[in-house]
Amino acid sequence: MEGDVAGSQSAAAHARNLQPSGRSQRSDLDAPVSQDDLRRMSVRHGRQSRRLQQNVDRRLKDEQLLLLLAQDDFQGSRYDLFVEELVRYGISVLRGWMHSGFIFQLVAHRGFGLNPHELDLEELATHSEVREELASMTVARALPRFRQKALVEGGWSFEGGASITTYFMGACLYSFPNEFRRHRADAERQRRSLKRQQAVYENPVSPRGTAEDVLGRLWVREELNNIADPRTRTVVALTLDDYTQEEIQQLLDEKSVRVIEGLLYRWRKKSQRHQGGGQHG
Repeated sequence: MEGDVAGSQSAAAHARNLQPSGRSQRSDLDAPVSQDDLRRMSVRHGRQSRRLQQNVDRRLKDEQLLLLLAQDDFQGSRYDLFVEELVRYGISVLRGWMHSGFIFQLVAHRGFGLNPHELDLEELATHSEVREELASMTVARALPRFRQKALVEGGWSFEGGASITTYFMGACLYSFPNEFRRHRADAERQRRSLKRQQAVYENPVSPRGTAEDVLGRLWVREELNNIADPRTRTVVALTLDDYTQEEIQQLLDEKSVRVIEGLLYRWRKKSQRHQGGGQHG
C-alpha cells in the first residue's frame, strides 16, 4: 500500500523526465542510444521485472495457502497459525505507519478525514504503548470482517493483484478511523475528568458548592437502580461518567442529541417530584 502512495508521488517526476529538455536539438533525434542509456535501462527494467515476479510468487503462495485453509472452513489449528502471523504483521506495520504519521495520509486517500492535531501526531510518535493499543484494537476489529469478506466470500483472489497481507492492511485502514476517534474521545474525557478533579481539590473558594456537587453525584448513583427505564438508566450512568450528550447519542445509536436531552429532562422532573413529595411528607 505504501507503493500506491509512492507511485502517485513519483508519477509527476516520471512524466517530467519524459519531456524533452530545453537543450535538446532536433538534429539529435537520429543519434544512436548510448551504452550508458542501455545499461541504465537494463538495470531499471531488471529491478522492475524482479519486483513483478516476486509479487506473482507471493500471490501464488497465498492462493495455495487459502485453498488449504478453505478445506477446514477457515478455522482450526492451521487457520489459528495463519491469523497469528497476520496479526503480528498487521500490528507491526500499523505501528510504523502511526509513528511516522503516514497512516493519516492513507486513510485520507480512502475518504476518512481524521484531521489529527499536532499533539495527536506527537503522542503517536513518542508513546509506544498508545501505538500498540491502537494497532491491536484495529487489527482485532478488522479480522472478523476480513475473514468473512476476503476468505469466506472469496473477496481476495490471485487475479486481484494484491497479496493477502496487503489486502488485510486495507481492511485495517478501514477499521483504524473508528479506533482513533474512540481513543481521542477517551483522552478528552480523561482530560475533563482531571480538570474537574483539580477544581475540586485545588480550588478552596467554594467548599459548600463542592460538597453539594459530590453529594448530588452520590445521590444520583444511589438512585440509578430505581430508574425503571433501561435507556434512561444508561443515559444517566454515562452522564455521570462524563460522556457528552453527542457521545451518548452515538454509543446508543439514537437519532439525535434531542432524544438524550429529553430522557434526561423527564428523569430530572420525575426525580424532583419524588424529592418534593418526600420532603413534604
